[in-house]
Amino acid sequence: MSVTTASRRFLFLQGPHGPFFNRLARMLRAAGADVWRVGFNRGDALFWGDRDSYIPYTGTQEDWAGCCADLFQRHAITDLAVYGDVRPVHAQAIALAKARGITVHVFEEGYLRPYWVTYERNGTNGNSELMDMSLDDMRRALEKCDLELPDPPAHWGDMRHHIFYGAIYHFCVMALNGQYRNFRPHRDLSVGQEFRLYLKRLWAMPLTSLERRIASWRIRNGGFPYHLVLLQLAHDSSFRAHGPFDSQAQFLETVFEGFARGAPRHHHLVIKAHPLEDGRMPLRGIIRKLTAAYGLQGRVHFVRGGKLALLLNHARSAVTVNSTAAQQVLWRGMPLKAFGRAVFEKPEFVSTQPLEQFFSAPTRPDARAYRRYRHFLLETSQVPGGYYSLRGRRQLMRHVVDMMLAAHDPYTALRLGDAAPRQQLRMVP
Repeated sequence: MSVTTASRRFLFLQGPHGPFFNRLARMLRAAGADVWRVGFNRGDALFWGDRDSYIPYTGTQEDWAGCCADLFQRHAITDLAVYGDVRPVHAQAIALAKARGITVHVFEEGYLRPYWVTYERNGTNGNSELMDMSLDDMRRALEKCDLELPDPPAHWGDMRHHIFYGAIYHFCVMALNGQYRNFRPHRDLSVGQEFRLYLKRLWAMPLTSLERRIASWRIRNGGFPYHLVLLQLAHDSSFRAHGPFDSQAQFLETVFEGFARGAPRHHHLVIKAHPLEDGRMPLRGIIRKLTAAYGLQGRVHFVRGGKLALLLNHARSAVTVNSTAAQQVLWRGMPLKAFGRAVFEKPEFVSTQPLEQFFSAPTRPDARAYRRYRHFLLETSQVPGGYYSLRGRRQLMRHVVDMMLAAHDPYTALRLGDAAPRQQLRMVP
């Protein structure tokens, strides 16, 4: 669909917690586009500044598809913007949009974290165009790019802001949602449970940080070889939609069995929780039971989130379902075993060995090929900045609006040689 900026008409659905979508809409309007936002709860409404363009959806999940189709027609929508593509209201809207030739803009957390976000068209993660793209395709596209591979910035990102906005969002949904009585969260827990978990995580951050530092110090200074297990959140969309396991417990049992059968007896297993792990899963209890069941007492360690780099620097290998943290593993040239569908699931990177054999003698990735792959991502779908902090949003806005208004998606633009210049972040000595 070819349209001028003045005739672009955007419909936003649910975005990241906080003001990012509102700020993005303001800049799109400044560029000449029209923007509307559908809100499904009071948390969505809180972070949208323009009341005239806000559309509250108070119907049921079953009625959403019909309402969405009506909104597309009534407002002559040319573009749909969402954060994540697998929650039910988004998946239905995306399917309708594709059938009508509407451009679909999908935002997600960065494939290359911590200080990038992902912007793609039509789908992300297991639904990304990257899934069907070979490394040869990427190499040919990069032939038209003369820039050097940018260095990763030494900055963790927006963790405290993320948790803060999440707590506010869930409080609004829990306490002020009278207008949206039909709203049902796309996750298993109730809104009240989500809010309590956010509060608990906020006040417990100092104690959790101390515990994590002690556990990490003991592992780094333990003098033993270890393998790292990278956990995802129990409600992680990639884990649930693009992974082969029904639960984290099932994944962990598979890992423990493979480790017990294949790893040398002096090797250890380190389980690292996701930085946003909130306690909804009894991970400690699951790990204790599996440790006893497989006779691994004294060889299993648990770390509650935190930075990954310090643990990776001394690890022998890493195992995950499809966590984006695997990109840090590959960046270091470490052996990686992954189970789910992921954008980094290339035969040049991910081991195809059975898990028992992987823990015994893991094969290494093609480091040169991975650098090329990473370079391709940084020139296309990985945008510097963040959703949650003011600093991160400012950095993100410098690029992402032009990318949304461009005629081609980031991958096609690079292949055709008409991608906009990208001033990527660099470490300054």
